[in-house]
Amino acid sequence: MLIIDSVSKNLGEFSLTDVSLSIGDGEYFIILGPTGAGKTILLETIAGIYNPDAGRILLNGRDITDVPARDRNIGMVYQDYMLFPHLTVEANIGFGLKSRRADPAFIRGKVQESADLLNISHLLHRYPGTLSGGEQQRAAIARALVMEPDALLLDEPLSALDVKTRESLRAELARIHEATGTTIIHITHNFEEVFDLADRVAIMRGGDVVQVGTPEEIFRRPNSDFVAGFVGVENLFRGEGSPDGTVRVGDIRIRVESCVPGPVSVAIRPEDILLSKAALPQNGKNVFFGRVDSVRQNAGLVRVSVDASVPFRVTLTRQGFEEADVARGDAVYLAFRPSAAHVYPSGAPEGA
Repeated sequence: MLIIDSVSKNLGEFSLTDVSLSIGDGEYFIILGPTGAGKTILLETIAGIYNPDAGRILLNGRDITDVPARDRNIGMVYQDYMLFPHLTVEANIGFGLKSRRADPAFIRGKVQESADLLNISHLLHRYPGTLSGGEQQRAAIARALVMEPDALLLDEPLSALDVKTRESLRAELARIHEATGTTIIHITHNFEEVFDLADRVAIMRGGDVVQVGTPEEIFRRPNSDFVAGFVGVENLFRGEGSPDGTVRVGDIRIRVESCVPGPVSVAIRPEDILLSKAALPQNGKNVFFGRVDSVRQNAGLVRVSVDASVPFRVTLTRQGFEEADVARGDAVYLAFRPSAAHVYPSGAPEGA
């Protein structure tokens, strides 16, 4: 288990403030957050590139706070690969073992094993400059895994790759994690990586961890307006919670599954709202009448804005949009379940 206990680090423009996390053995843990949130500093502090100003880091019960990076048995892979250009792929992968003065035959065997795992055995004789981005990243991951690290840190490992290569390597990471059981901490801005890979997710902001949970918890039950906005909850309203299980927002009342009395925020994901020209039965749902303000097409999705005395945003698949057959100015009905409306106190303190 990796325990980050009240770690702080100030580097001027970037910092960590009293960060605490517990990451289980073999867990795939993803960190999200805007640029400058402190994600990379956190990884580099775990790796030993920086020593914290305060707090402790424990790995498998061992306090590694002041242990040099080379002695932590933690691997780190950056988005720009950082391979040695003058060494072959084989020499790059084996570099760490060679620096430990391991037996040459042992090194060859471990390099071959790691290359096989990453499907790059046929590239061992090549130099980094002759490889594609995806091949270089596979080599960088193989170089980290060959050391059999207790934890593998990935700093946006797929962000520099084209879409097809990114999808392929994302599947490779899932397979590698399943095969090795290595604890992985992965920074990304890509929500697809979260749902494909993560056991749990942390959201960072301004050097703090503001929420930790499963992907489902983070994306459907945010604990603050910041998290809701960051994960794409486009319907975010301020209102007044009532004991009867509703929240008054402007001129409408939204039925919710669990209500908090007093000033609250209501977060509803746009894909959870049904849109129809025909009147919709309530059947326990929230149903509102409105008019289409705008329609925006984006790749395979269509975003529809509806004025129902408060502005709602609805996301439809292209097929769903064609079936709904709506256009700007059309009268429409909106429907969503009370369970789709997540409520939390307005101004609630952000925290994990």
